[in-house]
Amino acid sequence: MEFARPFLLLLIPLGVVLFLWRQRAGREPGALRHSHLRLLSSETSSALVKFANLMPWLILLALVMLLVALAGPRIPHRSEEVEGHGIDIVLSLDISGSMRSLDFEPEDRLGAAKNVIRKFIEGRPHDRIGLVVFAQKAFTQCPLTLDHPVLSGFLDEVQIGLIEDGTAIGLGLATAVARLRHSDSPSRTVILLTDGVNNVPTLEPETAVELARSLGVRVYTVAIGRQGLVPFPVDDPIFGRRTRQMETKIDLELLLKIADSTGGQMFQATDPDALDKIFKTIDELETARYKTTVSTWYRQLMPWFALPALLILLLEGILTATWLRRLP
Repeated sequence: MEFARPFLLLLIPLGVVLFLWRQRAGREPGALRHSHLRLLSSETSSALVKFANLMPWLILLALVMLLVALAGPRIPHRSEEVEGHGIDIVLSLDISGSMRSLDFEPEDRLGAAKNVIRKFIEGRPHDRIGLVVFAQKAFTQCPLTLDHPVLSGFLDEVQIGLIEDGTAIGLGLATAVARLRHSDSPSRTVILLTDGVNNVPTLEPETAVELARSLGVRVYTVAIGRQGLVPFPVDDPIFGRRTRQMETKIDLELLLKIADSTGGQMFQATDPDALDKIFKTIDELETARYKTTVSTWYRQLMPWFALPALLILLLEGILTATWLRRLP
């Protein structure tokens, strides 16, 4: 245990000394002359009187506990410098409507991608990992963090419909790269997962590639799903949810260009096993030495001292106003 304001503990000895001096000064010497001292038995002191004499010591205990509480007692969970193999990784995940395609049964494309990403995160406990999602627009779902349970929680919340439909590959890549611009890791990586063609001219993919190259960010691109006719769920107002065959297209040429231009690789997954193997391959390719400091947090113990002290003072106030009341 340590104290946030240890200098306040110096007041405890001073307060004890003042209390003892006051107790001693309050005892006035006196004499009593009486012809029959046997009438004054020592047993006349009742338990109530003894308890009343004990009250000043309880008040002293309460004041000491309040001073300890004000000093900020706490149990520290120390920060430590961790060194090992790891990199800074930002996952950029497509959540456009086409990710509902059912060619990754029993999941749709997005569900299969989330399952594999979750295992990937669990397998890299010492990496800082962030998450960006994109459709017509892009935003950071979770910044770079070592707190992977929190990251997994944000991943669970990802669903189609969070952003207006579209496939802004350039914007999704640029947003992910921007999350790495202040990184001091020796290896900075973006894993871009998409199943479509860039159809939002907000930011061209070529511009995002130049940004990645200027910052030394390596980009791995993963094409999810197969091209051509794939099963797709359709909500019919009369017959309910049905599955129809719909045409899908993936710009493999663009994804290959992005990967080659940044020193990464392009992969295509047409089933859950292939997607899992792709992430295992990326996991083996991306290793680097890193050093980071884990933050310190404290368990505050102030209530454990302050609450009993306040209860003692409250009890003293009630007793002195009732059973221990002194009449002039």
